[in-house]
Amino acid sequence: MNTENKAVQMVTVSDDEAGQRIDNFLLKRLKGVPKSRIYRILRKGEVRVNKKRVKPEYKVQADDVVRIPPIRVSEETGLPSNKLNQVVQLEQQIVYEDDCLLVLNKPSGMAVHGGSGLSFGVIEALRSLRQDCRYLELVHRIDRDTSGLLVVAKKRSALRDMHRQLREKVVQKDYLTLVHGQWPKSVRSVDAPLRKNAVSSGERMVIVDQTEGKPSLTRYRIERRYADMTLMKASPVTGRTHQIRVHSLYEGHSIAGDDKYTDKELLAATEAKGLNRLFLHAWQIRFEHPATQKEMHLTAPLEESLQRFCDQLDPL
Repeated sequence: MNTENKAVQMVTVSDDEAGQRIDNFLLKRLKGVPKSRIYRILRKGEVRVNKKRVKPEYKVQADDVVRIPPIRVSEETGLPSNKLNQVVQLEQQIVYEDDCLLVLNKPSGMAVHGGSGLSFGVIEALRSLRQDCRYLELVHRIDRDTSGLLVVAKKRSALRDMHRQLREKVVQKDYLTLVHGQWPKSVRSVDAPLRKNAVSSGERMVIVDQTEGKPSLTRYRIERRYADMTLMKASPVTGRTHQIRVHSLYEGHSIAGDDKYTDKELLAATEAKGLNRLFLHAWQIRFEHPATQKEMHLTAPLEESLQRFCDQLDPL
């Protein structure tokens, strides 16, 4: 169902909105309007900034006055119902929230955003829950099968600062992972370049490639030894796709429950003991608060099913 905004809107750009392209600014303001329509009204000069025509690449500045013409807006925003069980449960997984940031303990099996056949992910669910928030954007991503801490920005200024901290390696992320076999005490890091590689089935895999791979570094520390497995703290210095999973495999110790990179017999053995997911959990994160510069240190304990699996293993 469509509704028409019959009045011209005159919108003043806030400090938080400054610096983004006008097309992106309009896409956020006009939820449900297709990109093609946004570019058409820009091209025809129906959008004005400070009474002047602008191109799509123009970056809005604080206090710019943007004229938005009457436009038909879809009431269907693509957001899931905020009564859906998966969506409601996310509210219980929020570990920190203020005016700038929201930090969530993401469940395993939930993608961070919709796409690739998924109707919605964490960010769409949060937007459904917090419809009063004008701005919600992912600061970083974690794999669909990985659980744990995920940071979401509630202001554009917070997103910019968090991205700066990620670039400058201010952010430290630590994961807990259970790997097969006895991890050597001497191996404290894996430095192996990674490259995405689509296999014949179309599935996306990542491989170590010494010539064409991107530099990738993960630091490791042994947390606890079991008879035939090792609980590890893994701290990625770079942020490549599947980095911890592939670096662990490269060292000869694949992650328990990893249906992409673990031997089928090992996978079947852990499934028989009750592990039905990837044993990789974003355990703790450190960063500087983008508004106060206070050092933040947040943790999310292991999901109950992972802890139960560890409890049945024979410790060394």
